[in-house]
This record gives sequence, structure tokens and C-alpha cells, in this order.
Amino acid sequence: MQVKIDFAAPKLPKSGAVAVGVAEGGKLLPSAASLDQESGGTLTRAIKQAGRFSGKKGQILELVAPGGLGLSRVVLIGMGKPKDLKDLDFETGGGSLFARLAGTGETGVTLMVDGEGFALSAADRAARMALGACLRAYRFDKYKTKEKPDDKPSLKSFTVMVENPAAAKRAYAAMEQVAEGVVFTRNLVSEPANIIFPKSLVAEAKKLSKLGITVQVLGVREMAKLGMGALLGVGQGSANESQLLVMRWNGAGGGKGGASKGGAKGPAPVAFVGKGVTFDTGGISIKPAANMEDMKWDMGGAGVVIGLMRALAGRKAKVNAVGVCGLVENMPSGTAQRPGDIVTSMSGQTIEVINTDAEGRLVLADALWYTQETFKPRAIVDLATLTGAIIIALGNDHAGMFCNDDKMSAQLTEAGKAVDEPVWRMPLAPQGESYDKAIDSDAADMKNVGNRAGGSITAAQFLQRFVQKGTPWAHLDIAGTTWSSKDKPTVPKGGTGFGVRLLDRWVADNYEK
Repeated sequence: MQVKIDFAAPKLPKSGAVAVGVAEGGKLLPSAASLDQESGGTLTRAIKQAGRFSGKKGQILELVAPGGLGLSRVVLIGMGKPKDLKDLDFETGGGSLFARLAGTGETGVTLMVDGEGFALSAADRAARMALGACLRAYRFDKYKTKEKPDDKPSLKSFTVMVENPAAAKRAYAAMEQVAEGVVFTRNLVSEPANIIFPKSLVAEAKKLSKLGITVQVLGVREMAKLGMGALLGVGQGSANESQLLVMRWNGAGGGKGGASKGGAKGPAPVAFVGKGVTFDTGGISIKPAANMEDMKWDMGGAGVVIGLMRALAGRKAKVNAVGVCGLVENMPSGTAQRPGDIVTSMSGQTIEVINTDAEGRLVLADALWYTQETFKPRAIVDLATLTGAIIIALGNDHAGMFCNDDKMSAQLTEAGKAVDEPVWRMPLAPQGESYDKAIDSDAADMKNVGNRAGGSITAAQFLQRFVQKGTPWAHLDIAGTTWSSKDKPTVPKGGTGFGVRLLDRWVADNYEK
């Protein structure tokens, strides 16, 4: 992590930067009131002079070298109406505080968490604000060799003072593991394609074995024996060989996720499948040159699955989980797949490849089938930066969700709301009806694209043909949410890690009871 988080018992510092809370209406919370009294009313006067600062949720007022105190800064954080605040409000507050001070020259800040009337305990509030700071502190700067010191964040420590700091630390421990998963995903997605390609991405995933995750890798030869013609066709034009990455976490014991003590059979796993196109040129159907560098994050779905597995294992989730990632590089060459080629998938279904730039669904087709055949999962979620059409439909705030099960759809929607990684359910038709007819082929069982209408929907219809009957399944199209061009309170611009917290919350709420 790029900031050191600590918890301590309340004691107002005599130096450095301190952050305190102010409720709506300008009501100072206890620590703020103490500072105000110690300074002879400096905080009260500052609020009056600030004009528009009234303690509303999200407001911040910064006092530099306030009179009557030895502190370098006092930051007043608007808490709004305490009884109305939820988990995300405290995470946003912590992230906003970090962002406000990161470039000021301050090396540390002490945040005082106190006050009554909140729905959350002080310990939980402290943990949530620490989580927000942790997520906001992320920065991918490993290749910056000439950055000036003044351009780098100065804030290195974030100390939260609260009654019962041990309880806050316990609450934060599991959150920190999830944050580590988010960071792991952000790092993978941010790396350039000359660093992250199928085999090097596998090497990164293998680092998770120290957490108890079992990692298995299938190469081209093994996949060919299984009949994975759809996946292998995508990568055949690249010098970097395709891989199938399989990760198993056996937190509930037994089952296909691994053997428990005594060999007892446990519950079937929940499965996650990720599209891992480590670079996507479009292949023979080559993309325009403008912005093609962004295609380094076309493995965002696989990145989320790997980060999620890290989060589940890190917090020792009581669930059996499987993560499967189809890893390929889509390149044009003399050996590349051509428009018009017909491939046979592991399921035995044949696919006419109309456009080699609609490659992610080909990768997922075989990865989905392998996952179901091998692990017989209780439910399966796939993630992919699959279509530009989903960005046109939903923009960059919501991921598109296609789901064959109403209960599962509602669960994922609620989990997304809880962690501010929202999903929006999109139409999905039964095979042979409506949108599904658009991918019927005259030469094969199906083609890999329909017409321009409903592009994200027809892509989901394609995937649905590789979901076995009776398996609850959701497809998350994260093309619009994997990368951000602007900062948010807990998500700096760049790789977002969108999906890790969403799916971790979904597992916790529905499979660990």
C-alpha cells in the first residue's frame, strides 16, 4: 500500500495536520469543539468567514497554521446529518481527505473520529474512512524516473484516532485485504502489453499461491486436446502463446475447489471467468491507430478475477471459489485468424468468425464451457471489457449486466450499490428468439457478431449459448468502467479495479452465511 494506516486512542496532536468532523449546521463534533476552545474560537470564526461551508456531507474546509494552535493544518470535514450516513459516505470522506492533503507537503494526517447519532459505530466509521484513504492513495508511477519531488504525493501516513482502536483495526483488517485485491487488479490493468502478456500474467497470478490459492495453467497443447478452437483461434497470430489460468480457493472445504481434511465433500464452488486479452489490435480486422494504446487493459476482466481471488483468499472467505481466465494476445500476422474462418469450440458448437475484433467472446466461450465441465459451479459470473456498445448505452458509471436468473441479478445489483460499483441489467433473450437470431450463421452454428444494433446485447447472446442449462449465470460488460479518465474520491484516474469489491460483497452476502 502507498499509505501507512494506523489506529490509535484519542489524543489531540500538538503538531502536524489534524482532521475533525463538523455536522450539518456547523455543529462541531467533540474533537473539533476541543480544538476550537483551545484556539480561542478559531474554527468557529473560520466557518463563519467561509460563507458556504456549513458541514454538509462532502464539504471540506482547510485552515492553514490556525491561530492559537501549534498545528500546521486543521481540516474540517462536513459530515452532513450523522444518522443518514452510510458506509460509502465514510469511505468517500476518507478518500477526499487524502486527496486534499496528498500534494500539500504534509507527510501525515491524524483523523479524529468521534461524535454521537451515527448509524455506524465509531470503530466502523474509522475503518471505513481508512479504507477510503487506502483506495485513494493508489498511484501507478513505477515507470516515472524523472518526476520532481514536488509532483509526488507527500502524504505517507494516515492515523485514525478513535475510542477502541483495537475494534477499528479488526474491522479494517478484512477491508484491507479486499483493498489489496483492488490494488493488485489496478496494477495488472495499468501495466503495458510488453510487460503483461499471457505467460507473464500467469506468473503474477502464481504469486497468490502463498495465500493458499491453487494455480493451474493449461498451455496451447492442453487446450488443443480439449478442443478449445475458439480461444486458440484468437491467439494464433501472436508470438506470445495463449494460456488458460485456473485458480482455486477452497475456503469452505471439499468439493471441486480442492480437498478438505479427511477428503470430505464440500459445496460446489462459485465461479468467475475473465476475458484476458493482454493486447487487442483487432487482429486482421485491425483497429484504428488512435487510442489503440488503451487496449493494454483489454485484459481487465481477467485482472478483476485475479484480484478477486486475492481478496477472497486474503480475508479467508468461507467459500469455495474458482477463477478461470482465458489469456491471449490478438495480433495480425501471417498465422492470424481471418474473417470468414470457422472454428469449433470446446462445446462442439461451430462459430463463423465475421470480425476478428470481436475476439473476447470467443475466448470466453471456451473458458465458460471448461469451467462448467470441470467444476460444476453453483453460479458463474464472467467479466469482460467486451463491447464499445455498452459505453454508448451506459457511459462510464454502470457496468452492463446480462443475467439468466432474477435472484442472482437482484443480488448483484444490491452488492454493486453497497460498494459504489453499480450494474445495470440489460435485455437477454432465450436462444432462438429476438436478439439471439442476429447471431445465426448460414455457414456454422453461429457467427461472432450480429449487426450494429444492440451490439452489447448480441455479444451476451453469443455467450449465453455456452452456458449450460440450469446454471445461474451473469455476464458483466465492464468496458466502460475498467479505466477512468478522471479522479473520484476513492478511485484515482487510470485502472479502477471495478468488479473486485462488487463480487467480494456478492460472495460475502450470499455464499458465506
